[in-house]
Amino acid sequence: MPEGHTLHRLARLHQRRYAGTPVGVSSPQGRFAAEASILDGQVLVRAEAYGKHLFHDFGAGGTVHVHLGLYGTFTEATLPAADPVGQVRLRLVGRTHWTDLRGPNRCELLDEQQADAIKAKLGPDPLRRDADPDRAWRRISRSRTSIAVLLMDQSVLAGVGNVYRAEVLFRHGVPPSLPGRSLDVALWREMWADLVTLMRGGVRTGRIDTVAPEHLPEVTGRAPREDRHGGEVYVYRRAGLPCLVCGTAVANSELAGRNLYWCPGCQPA
Repeated sequence: MPEGHTLHRLARLHQRRYAGTPVGVSSPQGRFAAEASILDGQVLVRAEAYGKHLFHDFGAGGTVHVHLGLYGTFTEATLPAADPVGQVRLRLVGRTHWTDLRGPNRCELLDEQQADAIKAKLGPDPLRRDADPDRAWRRISRSRTSIAVLLMDQSVLAGVGNVYRAEVLFRHGVPPSLPGRSLDVALWREMWADLVTLMRGGVRTGRIDTVAPEHLPEVTGRAPREDRHGGEVYVYRRAGLPCLVCGTAVANSELAGRNLYWCPGCQPA
């Protein structure tokens, strides 16, 4: 599932290409046809992301809410628009570009109150300037649940997925099993600031990089990471490989239905 930086990249791209002008809206697949007919030719007011959710605000016409889930993808290209290929749920056509949406978990037209209700259920998003990290801390500091689970709970913290979860815990030497209420508030603030920096980097580059300069392949002589997610990381999907810092084999287990990665040497229980 795409992490928050991917949705913010899409929001910025669509804001730049489509906002402020009339947009052609259609549903070649047909599943969004009735809603598309309401929006077709309307001006896109704003595209924005909140956590792993994307919102296209058409003003009085309503807001298109997209959650990509595991299989949703956007494809982008310059005009002229090509014939639809596959199950295209939503097509947007602007003055210079067009984009197709396939396979989302959710693609729905909402009114303002409905869109606000979705946002209200989400925790603070490190990529939003209006985010309040203390709101997440109030949930974390009262919870017996492990910090690894809390970081993935979108009602606690929005936009953080499995990669950022594993990497921020490693970077701060926090064992994944630590109960939220046992985390020091100063450490939480450092982790939040780190997430802001790392995720903003992801928005800029389109990949997740968490490794310090001194641990990069060109410095250490190791082979670059090869993974469809891209980027250089410390523990994510490195189970059994030596830690880039201490050499201990990276551990892996399942937690709340998701793969968890950590270094027993750098993150002792």
